[in-house]
Amino acid sequence: MSMVDAERRLLANALLDISNEWFVLLSESCIPLYNFSMVYNYIRGSKYSFIGAFDDPGPYGRGRYNDNMLPEVNITDWRKGSQWFEINRKLALYIVEDTKFYPKFSEFCKPACYVDEHYFPTMLTIQAATLLANRSITWVDWSRGGAHPATFGGSDITEEFFKKIFEGRTCLYNNKPSSICFLFARKFSPSALEALFLSAPKFLGF
Repeated sequence: MSMVDAERRLLANALLDISNEWFVLLSESCIPLYNFSMVYNYIRGSKYSFIGAFDDPGPYGRGRYNDNMLPEVNITDWRKGSQWFEINRKLALYIVEDTKFYPKFSEFCKPACYVDEHYFPTMLTIQAATLLANRSITWVDWSRGGAHPATFGGSDITEEFFKKIFEGRTCLYNNKPSSICFLFARKFSPSALEALFLSAPKFLGF
């Protein structure tokens, strides 16, 4: 829950500036895939906020639900999603103002229930489902299996690597098919930094 507390504090601080309209949570191991103008216009032009919130009927989704969440959270509202999100000001206010769902997750979402995967997706689905794109704009590679996504170093930064991120993808953007699905990618180790700087002009949208 301390991780969620930190995210709520970040949002609360950012909301103090009334000119801030959109909020993106990234980690130190994330990189942008396009230049600032492209990222800004993509987010600004979207009717929806980019947060994953899907109903997983399996043991790592509904299997983590605790009946003590009732009546605030029904199992039919239980959602799972990536920690990395982009939300608008209205949703950010929902998160920092919440006193209804927070106590339930604090008390009854314990390992193997992970608050950062369920709290925001579930709460925002209940309060504002029509504002969610139900997908993340941060690319992550889970193909190696395990509890954590792949981490990439300098030797991984190749043309083929970026093709894997950019090519053959289709998603919905404002309810229409789009080939631009991710604005950021992770996880990259410090050893990848030099290779990323050298490859950015060639492979990334800069």
